[in-house]
Amino acid sequence: MLSPIRPPRPSLTGPIFLFAMVDVFGLSCVGIGASWFAAGKGAILANFPTSTAEAVACTAGGAVVMVWAVGRILREIAKQAPQMQAKYDAYIAAHHPDKAIPRTSDDESRG
Repeated sequence: MLSPIRPPRPSLTGPIFLFAMVDVFGLSCVGIGASWFAAGKGAILANFPTSTAEAVACTAGGAVVMVWAVGRILREIAKQAPQMQAKYDAYIAAHHPDKAIPRTSDDESRG
């Protein structure tokens, strides 16, 4: 359903939700690893990390997981581009007809 007060947004799909949860896991790893640098010991989990190597591995691994998950989220959102463009065109035509791009005969023949 097209909301009358805001432009359309991407839909939350199962894969996007899954990758968002993976991103939260990566953020947790970064927080756990970085807490060791702030407190000199495991501040979030009592017995982890116990050394600089564990803290660096946890922080770096979490950052890698976050970057991977965000890339996958963006890829899933990009799959929605045709539908989002159609919804946005309809929103602009309905709410800002003076700014709508007129369709040409080539556009109409393509869909």
